Amino acid sequence: MPPSRSQSAWVGKLIAEYGSALYAFFRRRTRVQHDAQDLAQEVYLRLLRVNDVDAVRNPEAYMFTVADNLLKERAVLARRQGRPIDWSESLEEELKAHDPAVEHDVDSALRTKRLSEVFAELSPKCRAAVVLQYRDEQTYAEIAAQLGVSTNMVKKYLAYAVAHCRRRMRSWG
Repeated sequence: MPPSRSQSAWVGKLIAEYGSALYAFFRRRTRVQHDAQDLAQEVYLRLLRVNDVDAVRNPEAYMFTVADNLLKERAVLARRQGRPIDWSESLEEELKAHDPAVEHDVDSALRTKRLSEVFAELSPKCRAAVVLQYRDEQTYAEIAAQLGVSTNMVKKYLAYAVAHCRRRMRSWG
């Protein structure tokens, strides 16, 4: 069944207000620009399938929840198909999102090599938390269960890892 005019208008309004933020969300989490565009299009298609747009209390949050779920589906599919997911690029993208200077300081190959060296400086549980978060896209609760620690400790590991990587990457700048 094709979307109604109210559904189309609702999605159009979301695209106008949050389309660039949605694209940026995907761009930070994907390697290729057209992947981000394809994922954004898929979110729009899924939003067009919402039967009762009036039931959605927070359209922006709903849209980003759909986007996050789409990324998780994509990661599951990639694991099932045996495609490797490079954790260093995921972490590098997260660092770039918070510190654009990292992107311009050194070329990508050298930056990835240095990031791997910095990553090796972390404790084993901290490294494991980063891999489970950025490569395997697990939740804090899943990571906590796997590592045998609390979710608060997982948050501390991840915060420490990102701060450590930022600090060490800047020192090479």
